[in-house]
Amino acid sequence: MKQFIFVILILASSQILYSQDTDKGDKKSKEILDKVIAKTESYKTFKAEFIYKMINTEAGVDESTEGILFVKGDKYRLFIAGQLVICNGETIWTYIEDAEEVQINSVEDSDETITPSNLLTSYNKDYKSKFVRETFQYGTTVYVIDLTPVEGKSYYKIRLIIDKKREQILEITIFDKNESTYSYIINKFTPNIPVDDSEFTFNPADYPDVDVVDMR
Repeated sequence: MKQFIFVILILASSQILYSQDTDKGDKKSKEILDKVIAKTESYKTFKAEFIYKMINTEAGVDESTEGILFVKGDKYRLFIAGQLVICNGETIWTYIEDAEEVQINSVEDSDETITPSNLLTSYNKDYKSKFVRETFQYGTTVYVIDLTPVEGKSYYKIRLIIDKKREQILEITIFDKNESTYSYIINKFTPNIPVDDSEFTFNPADYPDVDVVDMR
């Protein structure tokens, strides 16, 4: 689940990329990220339809599933792999369809939990950006940029594939130290769609047989 939350924050909290020091990334990557940030910050809301892929060649794992993400500021609503994850910025509800169970957690601030607050405040000392290349992918010209954590992460690299013309992220891949990769390929991105705040709170009345597990 941490990987899902991480990609949400990459997409939703564009200042995560912006707040890096100039000496923490090369000039080319910073210029590109600045443009992506400016574009993303102009959106009040967005909807992203994506494919999630998890690959571990050594373990013989190659899995993929589709997901839909709605974002409004720090709030999000995610449908993925039979789960509905809702966050209003303070509380996270995870509804597991097969188990008819919803788990309730608080958004926590800690070094081990990825949240908007700790990423926004620590990005400038925790990551370094690097422009890798310009190439052709997904039917368009793209930039490839790597984000490398300085230390203390379970992953050693995040690779961003960015549409050069639209200044939009097309793919995010997290390279885990256990030799797994977690990729998010964005098939459709729709900005500024109307989303009511009620969509970012779990309503038990909509799931009358749900078992509520409050873990706060």
